[in-house]
Amino acid sequence: MVPMMSLLIPILVAAVAVFLVSWVIHTMLNYHKSDFVEVPSEDAVMDALRPFNIPPGDYALPRAGSMADFKDPEFQEKMNKGPVVFMTVLPNGEFKMGASLVQWFIYCIVVGLFAAYIAGRALGPGADYLSVFRFAGATAFIGYALALLQNSIWTKKAWSSTLKSVFDGLVYALLTAGVFGWLWPAS
Repeated sequence: MVPMMSLLIPILVAAVAVFLVSWVIHTMLNYHKSDFVEVPSEDAVMDALRPFNIPPGDYALPRAGSMADFKDPEFQEKMNKGPVVFMTVLPNGEFKMGASLVQWFIYCIVVGLFAAYIAGRALGPGADYLSVFRFAGATAFIGYALALLQNSIWTKKAWSSTLKSVFDGLVYALLTAGVFGWLWPAS
């Protein structure tokens, strides 16, 4: 068993590595460019929604208030008539990246903490690189990628977008695994 305090350096180095590689993925590579498509008649749709002054939040259209409502003929008519929408409304104005970047870095640390906990409980000091790589990498992959699949299952996010993000999660997990294997405490 390896104490968590002995793994602070791998946790922080992995978080920095993932943060930097995610920046490269999202600013220099273009494979996420198609994750969101333009709504037909974007200006008209925005003009139509603006008078409602919808506060920031997550919304479903139509929205059933209970499971019983799904069987209500009025709700079924709304579903059939469409559009059926899951949407997130953000505050108006310029998108501020600062808070999101801080939250992302904290999330990277949290994934590293879990990878450290699992690997640190399963392995001792001086464990071989591949063993550390496997435990830390599998745990980091779970943290970075597996929950993303729910978005395509339940809210019908495009599988192509989800799978690209799962691929990103695999890259982040491999980075985390490599850092942990490299910086694992000796016996």
